[in-house]
Amino acid sequence: MSPLSQLTPLFVEDQQAAVKIPEVSKSKTYLLVLTVATQETDGFRRFLRSAKHFNYTIKVLGRGETWRGGDYMSPPGGGQKVRLLKSALEDIQDENRVILFVDSYDVIFSSGPRELLKKFQQAKHRVVFSAETLIWPDRHLEDKHPHVREGKRFLGAGGFIGYAPNLKKMLSDWSGADSDSDQLHFTKIYINPEKRKSINITLDNKCRLFQNLHGALDEVVLKFEDGRVRARNVLYDTLPVIIHGNGPTKLQINYLGNYIPNLWTFETGCTICNENLRPLSGLQSEYPVVVIGIFIQQPTPFVTVFFERLLNLKYPKNRLQLFIYNQESHHEPHVRTFLEYHESEYQGVKLIGPEEDIDPVTSRNIGFDMCRDNIDCEYFFSVDVDVVLKNEDTLRILIELNKPFIAPMMTKPGLLWTNFWGALSADGYYARSEDYVDIVQGHRVGLWNVPYISHIFLTKADALRTDLKDPDLFESATLDPDMAFCSKVRNKGVFMFVTNVHTYGRVLSTENYQTNHLHNDLWQVFENPEWEERYIHENYSKVLKDGFIETPCPDVYWFPVFTDVACKHLIEEMEHFGQWSGGGNTDNRIQGGYENVPTIDIHMNQVGYEKEWQKFLLDYAAPVTEKMYPGYYTRAQFDLAFVVRYKPDEQPALRPHHDASTFTINIALNQVGIDYQGGGCRFLRYNCSVNAPRRGWALMHPGRLTHYHEGLPTVQGVRYIVVSFVDP
Repeated sequence: MSPLSQLTPLFVEDQQAAVKIPEVSKSKTYLLVLTVATQETDGFRRFLRSAKHFNYTIKVLGRGETWRGGDYMSPPGGGQKVRLLKSALEDIQDENRVILFVDSYDVIFSSGPRELLKKFQQAKHRVVFSAETLIWPDRHLEDKHPHVREGKRFLGAGGFIGYAPNLKKMLSDWSGADSDSDQLHFTKIYINPEKRKSINITLDNKCRLFQNLHGALDEVVLKFEDGRVRARNVLYDTLPVIIHGNGPTKLQINYLGNYIPNLWTFETGCTICNENLRPLSGLQSEYPVVVIGIFIQQPTPFVTVFFERLLNLKYPKNRLQLFIYNQESHHEPHVRTFLEYHESEYQGVKLIGPEEDIDPVTSRNIGFDMCRDNIDCEYFFSVDVDVVLKNEDTLRILIELNKPFIAPMMTKPGLLWTNFWGALSADGYYARSEDYVDIVQGHRVGLWNVPYISHIFLTKADALRTDLKDPDLFESATLDPDMAFCSKVRNKGVFMFVTNVHTYGRVLSTENYQTNHLHNDLWQVFENPEWEERYIHENYSKVLKDGFIETPCPDVYWFPVFTDVACKHLIEEMEHFGQWSGGGNTDNRIQGGYENVPTIDIHMNQVGYEKEWQKFLLDYAAPVTEKMYPGYYTRAQFDLAFVVRYKPDEQPALRPHHDASTFTINIALNQVGIDYQGGGCRFLRYNCSVNAPRRGWALMHPGRLTHYHEGLPTVQGVRYIVVSFVDP
């Protein structure tokens, strides 16, 4: 005799019949969970994790079998589950054994066995099925379903609980094929009054045990309380134990599964971020081989910087292979220069250039194949060239998280834009999830299963060789390639995770990028913060915070503002334009057509840089002006801003003069002693000279009245400066 049968029987009255139901007190011992899983998918691993969290006893049926039971979107299907369950029940002889049968790929437990059995006992029936709002697969059977005073009326076959003898009886006449409908089979039993009474079946009408999401999305919310998170049905004010993302609600179960059971709470934060890791630190053997796919599909700013950051990734280059797809002729010199200096450092490189006329979708598949076909390749790291990889440990971090598909969260400064979507609209486009803003702003930090990822991701080669082996992953009659790809990844049961545990970088804005200049990145001052990192001196911030500023002459201030790259690009841009003035007094470029103290120069408006230059002055010169000249406030207006060229055989110096400005900014663009000899600026009133201008440093001084000055002779080489007459 089973110990369970020795418990004091609890007799209850039922509308159908008086049924004896033993009171269950030792939940783990007498409850067995049966499920079917022919493949170990991400959804199945999620199910097992939730079961382990609550100490459920699980028996998995069908492992190693080929699935022949159809799919969730089209009937019939599911008969294979019935066959496997019927066979498994034959081995269970304990008549008081309680069996929970649930799907696994789209199911999570929200509470433990004790609560489940208590609620089952309170249902006062021997078999309890989950209930649904919608009838499926045969709507013609709607009128045959018993009416209920309150709650859901229709049976759901994705979850039921009952005593083994009753379940055996329910399955005794099953002889269907694996492809037949389990839902229809159980529905016909339920709507048959005699069978319903004989087996003693009821539905969990108010979702106390089971919550099916299809047709009930508006009813379900997350409930955070006392360090715990679970689902709450707000329509019936119940806390279901089992959550089932049945039918087309996989995205919603994925969303809930980011939290339930206790994967993320306000008290603990992320509880799974350190689970099942693949540590690389202290690795004795060699690092895994990674193919990095680099995709250049449109004109993009700061491509040179992209390759610099690629070089700085903290990962052994002899374990990296590069696949570079470049569709833009404009970027050929950038790619060529990178490979000329660094190709030999990598394990291998494959380049597809614009002359090969390969479309972007095909290029993605070729990149995948480079990894698939290499037996040593363990990961494919896909990176679009507009990604700014600021975190040098990004690749290591993603590998260590050990997910089949994972991406680092990338942002655009000042915006809520990221490289992932938290939800999808009904037609498969962007929708904002309830937690999206908190994730983007860092109020919720963790690992997030999301429906869409773009620009950058890491996927395991094993996934590319199995679930994601189809050649049409990016193809769709209605969706863009990136959306089609994510849709097919989801439909293959592969979870796409995004992590915001660390700060990884951002994505550039490419909308207004033009390619009609030599150094087009100079024009990005409005668009991308990368401009500041590329062109503003690393010590500029110290000027305002720490007073990192010198006073070589009275009321003359000297401070760093430009990087060497900025100086080089400005010189090269002007020489590329080439239309230097003649240095005469007649100058049709200025109002009145006469220049009293002419120089050989090119004005910013000649190269279309006046708006960008005013932005520079406003952001970087004006704050220093207001700091050093208290009480004066500037809007950084200017009539003249220009690059001057001094050469011994052209114009070596400039005679004493006042500037037509309230204050003047004079920035040295090249280096005395290296690029030229001589030069400098002398303030006559103070008999004070700055004889060794530093490249990238700005001299700021009053323009009128007090600071009469001259340009000292350049005796060798070529000297370049950029001058701005501010607030004329």
